[in-house]
Amino acid sequence: MIRKITAVIALSTLSLCAFAAGKANWAPAGDKIKTEWAEKIDPSNVWAEYPRPQMVRDNWLNLNGLWNYAITPAEAETFSAEGQILVPFAVESSLSGVGRSLADNQALWYERTFTVPSGWKGRNVLLHFDAVDWQAEVWVNGNRVGCHQGGYTRFTFDITPFLKKSGRQTLRVKVLDATDHSYQPRGKQWTRPRGIWYTPVSGIWQTVWMEPVGKTRISNYCAVSDIDAQKINIKVDAENLAEGDVVSVQIADKGTAVASAEGCDVELAIPEMKLWSPDSPFLYDVNVSIVRNGKTIDSIKGYTACRKISVVKAENEYGTYKRLALNNTPLFQYGPLDQGWWPDGLYTAPCDEALKFDIVKTKEFGYNMIRKHTKVEPSRWYWWCDVLGILVWQDMPAIGDSADEEETGRTSEVVRHQSHHWSSDSFINPTEADIPEAWKQNYYREWAEIINQFKSFQSIVVWVPFNEAWGQFDTKKVVEFTRAQDPTRLVNESSGGNYYFAGDIIDIHHYPQPAMNAFEAKFCMVLGEYGGIGRAVPGHTWFNGEGWGYGGLKNDGAAAQNTYIRFTELLKTYVQTGCSAAVYTQTTDCEGELNGLMTYDRKVIKFDEKTLNTANTSVIESLK
Repeated sequence: MIRKITAVIALSTLSLCAFAAGKANWAPAGDKIKTEWAEKIDPSNVWAEYPRPQMVRDNWLNLNGLWNYAITPAEAETFSAEGQILVPFAVESSLSGVGRSLADNQALWYERTFTVPSGWKGRNVLLHFDAVDWQAEVWVNGNRVGCHQGGYTRFTFDITPFLKKSGRQTLRVKVLDATDHSYQPRGKQWTRPRGIWYTPVSGIWQTVWMEPVGKTRISNYCAVSDIDAQKINIKVDAENLAEGDVVSVQIADKGTAVASAEGCDVELAIPEMKLWSPDSPFLYDVNVSIVRNGKTIDSIKGYTACRKISVVKAENEYGTYKRLALNNTPLFQYGPLDQGWWPDGLYTAPCDEALKFDIVKTKEFGYNMIRKHTKVEPSRWYWWCDVLGILVWQDMPAIGDSADEEETGRTSEVVRHQSHHWSSDSFINPTEADIPEAWKQNYYREWAEIINQFKSFQSIVVWVPFNEAWGQFDTKKVVEFTRAQDPTRLVNESSGGNYYFAGDIIDIHHYPQPAMNAFEAKFCMVLGEYGGIGRAVPGHTWFNGEGWGYGGLKNDGAAAQNTYIRFTELLKTYVQTGCSAAVYTQTTDCEGELNGLMTYDRKVIKFDEKTLNTANTSVIESLK
């Protein structure tokens, strides 16, 4: 199913006139480079697409737009507005219109008003925040409705009891975000950005929205295909079912039903099952409804795909190796390290078209995989991967790094727990960070939320709980925990070294040229990072006259491209001797890193696209 998800956007908070006035007062903050999409931002219609593509309802209300904001001491219980911020862009970003940092002893406040549509009368109203970094406390009409910790997943409150019968409703949010000065997962965010560490992201950074639902409703579903048995198992989570209610599940092919069943845990045989792959990303429609006394009282539209990710043994003239397989066939997985950062929106792409752009280009460059590096994207990013056909390795955002007190400004206690050095590619004497129990429990909670929110996106084929020993702890237990959350994917336990031989993959990093410094026949061997060929493109850099790439910066495009081609030829030799996947650093430049296939503003592609596609395709096809 390839469909364009659209909806009528009801502008509530402020009147249309107020939005128009706000637009006149809003402008991007700062003078850093920006993408072409930033020039088209309309504060009255920002990120207007339906945000939950796997579970679509017709009625919803988008709360993105201009909100009042303030920054206060963390202990403050109220605030006075200092100006307006454009949601859903983080306060540090240019597109927020603010461009201010948030310290670990400060709070970021948001406030806006909205009106509940008259057609929602008698319905429960759910308030969704798709992502807020890191702790969000929420009030409606002065009543505290709840608090959530975790910067990468959706959280929802039923705000029905807190709504006035009519008129304007007031929504207020208080955010705390210690970034790298505490135990929270934060990926590559640093309060003192440099090198491979980037500008922090605080506050609301994904869509805020509402929807009307009945007391009895569908809250989630999960579809898992078995291509060998030609069936799909679907488990439906439904709230407040009454005796006699019927949960109906249907699988359809472009609108034509191919299977249906009743119940919250159903197994559907799919005749002549169509498989999903990068070459043929076929999607089935999923329709779920609750019927009471012959009347449908709730329904959602979604989709799924049928595919299998596994490890198989394969032989060639050099030996027998473990290989990654898609749909029971060995496939060399090859793609870029994708940081998912933007010069204008930081964690948040300027718009859905921009979000899609990076994936489209990755496909056009000839890759079949993306490693989403120590960051989690909005649901629509994974939907585009499903629709366009690209495999995804999903990292858990790191809770640590290898830095010291002087360069980070962290307390010695935080540094003692967060910072951890490891021996790259080491098979001997792996080490783990000194992580307190409370930090570990938060990691498990947030990792479980991430896996369970995104595991229905079939493009995801590998979970990566740790990278380069950053905050790595209890590795074997974490691998077991990851498998328990989702036994259908492979686990890459420790990308870049520090192996405990607990997952499915041994992942080596080597810069700049590809190399496999170790081999273990019991596992799939992959080159999880290499490359990083640097080249500055004047007028398209984050810092004027500054930046770096692995192995230095190339003087011109021809030199960079020739190096890339030489690296792909080297990579082919490793494919023949057991390498099952490779990740090139990286999709775009990122702040001071000038090692992208594209510039940070996405305005310049550094290599000839046809040459790039030919080279990358030849690597994938070298696995026979």
